[in-house]
Amino acid sequence: MGVIIGMDEAGYGPNLGPLVITATVWEIPQKPDDINLWEAFADVVDQAAPTAEKIHVADSKQVYSPSKGLAQLERSVHCLLGLNGDSPRRYTELCHRLLGDNLNAPDCGPWLAGCDLDLPQKIDGDAIPEIAARWQSCCQTHSIGLRTVVSDIVTPHRFNRLLAECGTKGVLLSKLSMQLLSRVIDFDHPQPTLVIADKHGGRNRYDELLEGIAGERFIIRETEGRAASSYRIGTARIRFQTRAEEHLPVAAASLVCKYVRELSMELFNTYWQKQLPGVKPTKGYPVDAKRFRQEIAAAQAAAGVTDEMLWRER
Repeated sequence: MGVIIGMDEAGYGPNLGPLVITATVWEIPQKPDDINLWEAFADVVDQAAPTAEKIHVADSKQVYSPSKGLAQLERSVHCLLGLNGDSPRRYTELCHRLLGDNLNAPDCGPWLAGCDLDLPQKIDGDAIPEIAARWQSCCQTHSIGLRTVVSDIVTPHRFNRLLAECGTKGVLLSKLSMQLLSRVIDFDHPQPTLVIADKHGGRNRYDELLEGIAGERFIIRETEGRAASSYRIGTARIRFQTRAEEHLPVAAASLVCKYVRELSMELFNTYWQKQLPGVKPTKGYPVDAKRFRQEIAAAQAAAGVTDEMLWRER
């Protein structure tokens, strides 16, 4: 047996809404380099386009766009979670499955604390079990299992606090990613583990960041460059590469990240539309975020929402 862990993020660039980081952990019947999950799941998963029979799994930018709507992204994520028998019916239930944290923490903002959404939003939830069952059957045929899916949802308030500690967004993302990885990796597992993640900006060196989760273990640098940087720690190899979403575990993580962020922004926009009826919703990206911030300024003051809770500084 071996293990493949895929990691990705969504919401790194916006000023509004959360940064979401996710890892998907897969158990496989052979060495990680000897298996192609796209080929193993070819009967039920399609990288190119959604079909009635197949699940669309690819980089979230291919599966979701505002013009396409949420339905295909939602279908893919709920089928993925269905591999473990999960069928969250509320946003808070989904987040607790992924986080295990208290969503009512003070830094969440009033749009998350005490608010919720029914799930799924855009598709018929009754159709998910049948599709997920076919994917489960395919997993059983190839002796593949989805061990877990875990996420970190970084609110603006927490983002700003950590940014002050880390100095740059790039270091912040890398440290948070390493913290998430530490929740699911076992460097001393008797079977080999492969971790695949996107490169963090222009960073080529990651050994110093890995020191924080490696403990007393040696970090062996295999390669460092523009295309990929790879390291060995115990029985695990950790690879940061460009276009990491070409690997199914990373693509799956990308979908979960995007889905959680889109639901979070739905709650965010619903809250502000109640405070200021008629305000145009936002996706939180810099240019439109400034427009939105200006339009809600009076409502923000009236609601007692601080800038630290609302606005990510970078």
